[in-house]
Amino acid sequence: MAGHSHWAGIKHKKGKADKQRSKIFSKLSKEITVAAKLGDKDPSMNPRLRSAVQAARSANMPKDNIERAINKSSMNTELNFENLRYEGFGPQKVAVIVEALTDNKNRTASKIRTIFQKAGGSLGTQGSASHNFTQLGIIKIDKKEISDERVFELAIEAGAEECKSNDNFHEIQCAINEIYNVKKELEKEINNFISTEIEWLPLNSVEISKEKKDDIINFFELLEDDDDVQNIYSNAKLAN
Repeated sequence: MAGHSHWAGIKHKKGKADKQRSKIFSKLSKEITVAAKLGDKDPSMNPRLRSAVQAARSANMPKDNIERAINKSSMNTELNFENLRYEGFGPQKVAVIVEALTDNKNRTASKIRTIFQKAGGSLGTQGSASHNFTQLGIIKIDKKEISDERVFELAIEAGAEECKSNDNFHEIQCAINEIYNVKKELEKEINNFISTEIEWLPLNSVEISKEKKDDIINFFELLEDDDDVQNIYSNAKLAN
């Protein structure tokens, strides 16, 4: 939903921070523009837009950039983006789901297919990889916002299925059709959210050795560098 890549719980970043920040801002801006175009321009009346704006703020996107992305939805009436999902298998036969937001599906499909092929993988049909995953609504909140005890209480009251806390954030899990209802309840006490997304969580993992780790990371980074790619999910479990 909001421009973050999830490599089955592992995050490995290389390259210059400025370049990465620019990429993240670009993907977040696209999601804001599409959300504003599909619904109300007022985030308080549009849950998808509200979540996109909150994710942008969490990534420290300047307020002017956010407003510009919202305004862009009115300026270009011919702007038509589609949410698309690609499934396939990467190096070491890891299952991969790629979510894209594009105004040219032929261009995007061609680029993603090329990335898979160059990595020794293959792009499959819908359903070829997704049976290895389950979908859940995932809401992430900064630890500074609320205590472990209180967020657990709120999550249960809101109808969430699970609430976990680590050193950096709280993670609330719920059914995908309940994500905005749960979040609406949480917003009664919480103002700032890191992200609100429907994610694909792997049902099983493929262990990747240290020797093969770089092949997987390079593959993910090539996908992530594509402007149309919004999210990446995989069942790869990389060795430390």
